[in-house]
Amino acid sequence: MLFGPVMVTWFLVLGALGVYGIMQSPEVLKAVNPAWGVNFFIIHPGIGVAILGAVVLALTGAEALYADMGHFGRKPISRAWFILVLPALLLNYFGQGALVLGNPETVRNPFYLLAPGWALLPLIGLSTMATIIASQAVISGAFSMTLQAIQLGYIPRMHIQHTSSDAQGQIYIGAVNWALMAGVILLVIGFESSGALASAYGVAVTGTMLCTTILVSTVMLMLWKWPPLLAVPLLICLLLVDGLFFAANVPKIFQGGAFPVLAGAVLFILMTTWKRGKQLLAERIDEGGLPLPIFIGSIRVQPPHRVQGTAVFLTARSDAVPHALLHNMLHNQVLHEQVVLLTVVYEDSPRVPAAQRVEVESYGEGFYRVILHFGFIDEPDVPAALALCDLPELDFSPMRTTYFLSRETVIPSKMDGMARWREALFAFMLKNANGNLRFFKLPFNRVIELGTQVEM
Repeated sequence: MLFGPVMVTWFLVLGALGVYGIMQSPEVLKAVNPAWGVNFFIIHPGIGVAILGAVVLALTGAEALYADMGHFGRKPISRAWFILVLPALLLNYFGQGALVLGNPETVRNPFYLLAPGWALLPLIGLSTMATIIASQAVISGAFSMTLQAIQLGYIPRMHIQHTSSDAQGQIYIGAVNWALMAGVILLVIGFESSGALASAYGVAVTGTMLCTTILVSTVMLMLWKWPPLLAVPLLICLLLVDGLFFAANVPKIFQGGAFPVLAGAVLFILMTTWKRGKQLLAERIDEGGLPLPIFIGSIRVQPPHRVQGTAVFLTARSDAVPHALLHNMLHNQVLHEQVVLLTVVYEDSPRVPAAQRVEVESYGEGFYRVILHFGFIDEPDVPAALALCDLPELDFSPMRTTYFLSRETVIPSKMDGMARWREALFAFMLKNANGNLRFFKLPFNRVIELGTQVEM
């Protein structure tokens, strides 16, 4: 409730302080003319590039706009930027420049020295509140990026809490939150001061912006199908600006800026290993897959022994027999009276009404395909959802229902696909990933996990 009013107050104060400073030295407004900057670069090219490495800190925060885009959309952000944020920032920076022009000694801390003495403590309090609120954009951005990575299959599944029934993007991921806390504490202890952290921050921000521009280039040309004559000149301008800022920060890699590079490399290795590992795992499993119609046809020809109760096999595929079902037949030589192939589907709406939760299709011979639909804010409680099934021949009472899950164990081998060390890393990640048992709220005493060893 306070986020909006506090940030509006913050930017209004920034603008007011800037106007106050400009009134003391109006000649600072000559800086509006870009010729001053161009001349400076021509006369002092080396110093100009070095200054870019410091000036980039004025742009920090823009790299986290993806979080706000997911929460608020383009129009609210554009309006807030052009109506309030941009004017306030420009006025304040001009005000700080005017203060330094009038008294060069104030360069040590022009922001706070721009305010009258009586306003120092209130300004510190307001800036502290604004800092806390602004940090939420980075935190929520990490949540948004993690969710997208999970949906794209780049990281293992995590427990996600949706904090709003209206906005799908408002989520909380405990594991990410705790990891951020640990990372911040380690950074503070390691770098000890904000000045030492500035190098790492500059490399991270400019690197992010450069990568974003490269990705936008790909989207413009390959997805949006922009004409090259229109897209290429625009992209060259953007890449030139981002490239200059990044190049100015490259020397800082050896002054503490190596940390974000190493952190990014570690995350890249983990994400690509998980993505490639899941692809290889699916390929290895599909090599021995059995089409469902063939399996049901064999049941009609040679009926196995059927036992009482309902067996639920979780599967993402609708055209093949789950490996847990095949292993159950292989080792136990029996089938339950009712065999349910269960698939969970997530919809774009926040909630799915109970009447639309369950979709059932009968294949005959006691086989059923059940699809459960959940909204993005719904808790995926599978037993409760199955209880909504209205088919009289399907009995999902707790004591008559057994859930069969498949757990794959990866065995690194010399097969083509990934390097041995990456296969070992993927095996470790898979072993420690969240399983379906807790995620779908399955009863512990009614679950049977059947392991499968897969060579990769």
